Amino acid sequence: MKNLILYTITVMIWGTTWYAIEFQLGEVAIEISLIYRFAFAAVIILCLSKLMGLNLNFTLQQHFYIALLGLLNFSFNYFILYEAQNYLTSAMTSIVFSMLLLFNIFNSKLFFKKDISPKTYIGAATGIAGIVLLFWPDLMQQEQNNQTLYGALLVLGGALTASFGNMVSVRNSNKNYPVFQTSGWAMLYGTVFLVFVALVKGTPFSISLKADYLFSLAYLSVFGTVIAFYSYFQLLKNIGPEKTSYSIVLFPVVSVTISSLFENFEWTIFTVSGFLLVALGNLTMLIPDRLMQKMSNSFKRERNQELTEDCPYKSV
Repeated sequence: MKNLILYTITVMIWGTTWYAIEFQLGEVAIEISLIYRFAFAAVIILCLSKLMGLNLNFTLQQHFYIALLGLLNFSFNYFILYEAQNYLTSAMTSIVFSMLLLFNIFNSKLFFKKDISPKTYIGAATGIAGIVLLFWPDLMQQEQNNQTLYGALLVLGGALTASFGNMVSVRNSNKNYPVFQTSGWAMLYGTVFLVFVALVKGTPFSISLKADYLFSLAYLSVFGTVIAFYSYFQLLKNIGPEKTSYSIVLFPVVSVTISSLFENFEWTIFTVSGFLLVALGNLTMLIPDRLMQKMSNSFKRERNQELTEDCPYKSV
């Protein structure tokens, strides 16, 4: 029941954050908006940790891996994704980002020697075919510097970065790092990295006083960062990256629904087919091996029975 609640929180919040990000784009530079978001979230978590008497002291080695988590999950990842949403709708971004599941599976093999089932390759091929179909009209335009395709590549880059961050999170959980405090420190490190980026670029620190910007910033900081990431990292610790990845299949459904209602997301044969193929590919990769084997054996038995019944020379 606890994991089910964590799943629901993760899916519903992350399914809505893609639309909330739209209100962060334009007036304020991406890195500055992210600095506000993660600094606010880090302060909330670290202050709550202090008030609850939780341990905030870590060794130098632990801080290194926490900082690495912050760099990957609370800095570069989101910088890339915010940039991508300048070129894509929130629905398209969330669908492409669901390929994070594929990256998680292969990175689990790379870093933790997890076996890759043959069904994973089938699911991966199906998901990739879905992405191609989703952007097929843009591919057919054959234009250089196509903005939509550029946005899709950015999302894939963000998903890969997030996957590396997930592997760091799994590694930290295996070493019994506390999820809540670790997240707070990681967000603080992510903020520091983003400040460095802003200083190097010479980006001015400005803020929009528009209600939609401030409300979306508060929502992304408290719900999309503090609550959702705590739930997700707790799931990674409780049940591992493979089962946690079910949430990655579900949140695009929420995002696409919201985008259809508020962004006039255009449904075509390509978007429908592409979305369904991506979802099918992800589900295929997540089906337990035992269930796949059971389904395969059942199909073979039925097929053998049909062949036997159709054979005119069967014994009597």
